[in-house]
Amino acid sequence: MGISPAAASRLPSLARFFGQVDRSGRLLAKLGVSPEEIDAALDGLEEQLAAALKGAFEPAREQLRLATVLALRRAYYETRQSEAQVFFELYQAELDSSCLEELPRRFVAVLVRALRARSGRMRLLEGAGNAALRGPLYVESGRRNERLIAPELRGRYASYWSYPVGAGAAIQIGFSDYRPWLPGELALLDAAANRCWQAVERARLQNELRRLSAERLRAEEEERRRIGRELHDEAGQSLLFLRLKLEMLERAAPRSVAPALGEAREIAERTVLEIRRIIAALSPSVLDRLGLPAALRRLGERFRAVHPCDLRIRISGAAERLPKEQQEAIYRIAQESLQNVAKHSGATRVMLALGTADRETRLSVKDNGAGFSAENKDREDSLGLTGMHERAALHGGKLAVRSAPGKGAVVMLVLPRQSAGEKRYAKDSRTAD
Repeated sequence: MGISPAAASRLPSLARFFGQVDRSGRLLAKLGVSPEEIDAALDGLEEQLAAALKGAFEPAREQLRLATVLALRRAYYETRQSEAQVFFELYQAELDSSCLEELPRRFVAVLVRALRARSGRMRLLEGAGNAALRGPLYVESGRRNERLIAPELRGRYASYWSYPVGAGAAIQIGFSDYRPWLPGELALLDAAANRCWQAVERARLQNELRRLSAERLRAEEEERRRIGRELHDEAGQSLLFLRLKLEMLERAAPRSVAPALGEAREIAERTVLEIRRIIAALSPSVLDRLGLPAALRRLGERFRAVHPCDLRIRISGAAERLPKEQQEAIYRIAQESLQNVAKHSGATRVMLALGTADRETRLSVKDNGAGFSAENKDREDSLGLTGMHERAALHGGKLAVRSAPGKGAVVMLVLPRQSAGEKRYAKDSRTAD
């Protein structure tokens, strides 16, 4: 009746009437009433009005009806648009969240703003005492069930909404007035809660995947060190003893046999050098003893020995103060980049630069080699880029590769000085703003 011609006749102006139509249209949209149902109700009113007025004021009534329908349509679609905007903001909040704890906070902030509430929290549910919160719940101030509201909200607002998120949490929102939810608002809460739960589960699984990847890389580093120790203590020592015996035999042997023994001794010496190179590549002890800058320079020396070219290394900032895990990641990415240069590029000039600042650490490896096309760039397994991307992501960093045929390649690594993976949160937190 608030959108009928009778309501228009009682109000002092058409502007007041169409303001009431706009508010009523938004309320009807939240009640789940479709435009077709509204049109049918208006048609029924028009039939009764036409019979009572016997055809009088028909042109004015038709214009008023068309203007009313137009205002209702606009209110309906603006309401639906605002709901779609909420989901866009929820999606953006998921993208912008840097950690699992931040994600629920951003979701709650979007809902508080969209519902024009005063405040909100994400409450964790534990124990049988919170069984009532595992379903939708409307709470008014002063009622017994207000004890189910988070302590940060309880007693501060006139009414509250509580809606479950999965089986372990609930979104709780406080309003300054008594505001039972409408069907459209309840449907919005349901969809937002499902989206929040899926986002939280996805973030949790990603965190678990990163943890497992970090554990795998740690185990890989430990295995590298073990193999390096075994090669040094067993094969390396045996080869050194063999070289010494061959040298002694060479000195004592007749002239006819000495040249052959000398060749065997030289083979043993080259094998010892190769074993040492493999040990250094497997487990760079210089990284543990002297730090990242010295390890990178030693890596450069070994690279020049097997791939003669103009390699320049530039290091600025206090790289040795970086966490050990980040130093290992930077070293391994530099190592893999130089190996790719040696295997694939045919470069004559290579620049390795490492710089640290207050907020980030940058590593770049640039060469003037053959380069590769965008199609080959996607074949990450052929160039070992998969592991490099994985190491960068584990420390909250980014790895970019730029190249073109005949124009060389650039590998750029950017790591934050304090990555998201290093943050720790209290396990006993029960709410998120």
